[in-house]
Amino acid sequence: MQYSTVRAAVHIASVFAIYLSFAMLAPAAVDLYYGNDDWRVFAFCAFFTGGLALGGALATQGRPPPISSRFGFLVVNLLWLTTSAVGAVPLYAAASLDLTLAEAVFEAASGITTTGATIINGLDGLPPGILLWRSLLQWMGGLGVIAFSLFVLPFLNVGGISYFRIETSDITDRPFERLSTHITALIGIYSATTVLCTVLYAAAGMSGFDALNHALTTISTAGFSTHDASMGVYGDNFAILWIATVFMFLGALPFSIVMLLVVSGRLDTLRDPQIRVFAGYMLAFVAAVALYLRLTGDMEFGQALTYSAFNFVSLITTTGFATGDYTEWGPFVAGCALVATVLGGCSGSTSGGVKAYRFLILFKLLANGLKRFVYPNAVVTVHYGDRPVDDAMQRAVVLFISAFLSIWLILTLLLTATGIDILTALSGALTCLTNVGPGLGEMIGPAGNFSAVPDAAKWLLALAMLLGRLEILAVLVVFTPVFWRR
Repeated sequence: MQYSTVRAAVHIASVFAIYLSFAMLAPAAVDLYYGNDDWRVFAFCAFFTGGLALGGALATQGRPPPISSRFGFLVVNLLWLTTSAVGAVPLYAAASLDLTLAEAVFEAASGITTTGATIINGLDGLPPGILLWRSLLQWMGGLGVIAFSLFVLPFLNVGGISYFRIETSDITDRPFERLSTHITALIGIYSATTVLCTVLYAAAGMSGFDALNHALTTISTAGFSTHDASMGVYGDNFAILWIATVFMFLGALPFSIVMLLVVSGRLDTLRDPQIRVFAGYMLAFVAAVALYLRLTGDMEFGQALTYSAFNFVSLITTTGFATGDYTEWGPFVAGCALVATVLGGCSGSTSGGVKAYRFLILFKLLANGLKRFVYPNAVVTVHYGDRPVDDAMQRAVVLFISAFLSIWLILTLLLTATGIDILTALSGALTCLTNVGPGLGEMIGPAGNFSAVPDAAKWLLALAMLLGRLEILAVLVVFTPVFWRR
């Protein structure tokens, strides 16, 4: 690989690190307002990381190399590694947390990848600046994930639905003419939705600070809370739970469709096939669990429906909020939770998981394969809506599923080698790889967190979060020898 390519990638990562260091001034201002001494930590870290990043940017500036897929792979990997490292600095330096390096990196990676797994106990008593920083990491991570999914993944041929060629038969025009307009609309709609969610949370009974933090992590389908009990603190406030459910669902929709709907008023965009698949399996899980709770317990149907909708929309959209330990509702619910952890939302959204469009293409590939057993000479085509899916997309889906299962099994074995029990290892690897947050079992279940996990396991799980967030293949390709050849 040419030196200019690496230099340019480092330059871009350094510039983004500068932006992230400026973001540290927001929690510094909040701590200063509340009279908490941690404002000095955030202020120092802002200038320290900003200075280092500025030095890196100046040292690597120059004429950019030609745009290529190799350059794109390198940039996205460096960006997420850099933001995870920079995001960890104030968490590691904060005296009120006393985290090891592994714990600080784990927490920052969980934030920037919108996973929502945490190792911090005593959230209710933490300084407001730290709580806001965790929420900001997730909000910025969610915005980055949307841009990555819409504009970068299709260019890299990893998979995903391009914003510039949305795979819906009735959508052939572009709502905008220039990329800068796309980005402006993306940030505007994302920010406006966050503000609306904040206002509704506050109106429903949250404090202003809680409303802001939870809105930041709801829109990004991320799941960090300001309370150890997560949304269980508001478990009796059904209005808050339904507001969260609606905005988690919106966050898992393809943002390209949302942009077309808001800017152009295109209601026909909602006919995107992946939306139907996503909404279908989400409604099926919510209804099944609500009926199970009503028939096997003493919950009224309205209460059962509320808890089922909130917790399973949270799981399927990979947000990770919880009202309590839903695995105690019975083995059927625990089984549903494990399956829901894999599903995910739509391409081009903030959610993780396998995602609806991949399931749609995968099952059509399976159906066509079975059909060819009966009619060996038949010519069958995989369609996404009314449009054929090309071979590159089919190959990307099969490669992703294969890599996902392989990495999950390998991570599980490595985690058990650190001394973790098999249930914690299986669900921990899965929940971090899908960017969901809570796993299963007493240690990392909905009522626990990852604080008791060994540091070696925390490094592995942080890697799993980055792998899942970058769609696995975009990371694995960097470790192939052919990638580094000239």
